[in-house]
Amino acid sequence: MKIYTKTGDKGETSLFGGQRVPKDDLFVEAYGTVDELNSCLGLAIAMGEIPLEITEMLVQIQNFLFVVGSDLATPLNSPIRSRNDFPTISDDDVAWLEQKIDDLSEKLPPLKSFILPGGHKGSAFLHFCRTVCRRAERRVISLKGKEKINEKIIVFLNRLSDLLFVMARTVNHYNKIEDVSWKKPQTKK
Repeated sequence: MKIYTKTGDKGETSLFGGQRVPKDDLFVEAYGTVDELNSCLGLAIAMGEIPLEITEMLVQIQNFLFVVGSDLATPLNSPIRSRNDFPTISDDDVAWLEQKIDDLSEKLPPLKSFILPGGHKGSAFLHFCRTVCRRAERRVISLKGKEKINEKIIVFLNRLSDLLFVMARTVNHYNKIEDVSWKKPQTKK
C-alpha cells in the first residue's frame, strides 16, 4: 500500500465515515491542531530532558490525543460511532488528568506570582506544548460553534493544558531551578 493516495490533491480530505471536506474545514483544523500538539509532546519526550515519571504520562497523553483526533474526525452522525470499539474521550479520561495534576501539584511550592515560560529546557518546551494545547482547545470550540461534537473533548483539552503547566513547573522543581517570575516591565523615562 502506498502512503500517497492523491485523493487530497484538490484540497479536500475525508472525515472518518467518508464525508469529503475542504482541508481547511473546522473539523480538519481541530483534529489537525490536536495532531500538532501530539507531535510537540513527541519532541518534548525525544529531548530527553524530562523526568521519567512525566515522560510516561506524556506517552499516555499522546495515546489520549489519538483518541481525541479520531473523535473529532468522526462526525456524531457517522455510523462508525455505533461500533462498540469506537474510542471517545470520557469523564474517566478527564479524571485521570485531574489526578495527575493533583499528584504533581502536591510536590510543588505554591505559586506566588505569574510565571513566564522558561527555566529548564524541558520546562520551556512543556510550556510551548501548553500553548499549542490552548490553540487546539480554541479550534475545537470554533468547531463546536458550527457542529455537534463530543463536548468532553473541550474539558479534556482544558484540563490537559493545566497538566502541562504543572508538568513544566515540576521539571523546573526536579532540576532545582526556580520558575521564572513575571515582573512588571520598567520603562526608562
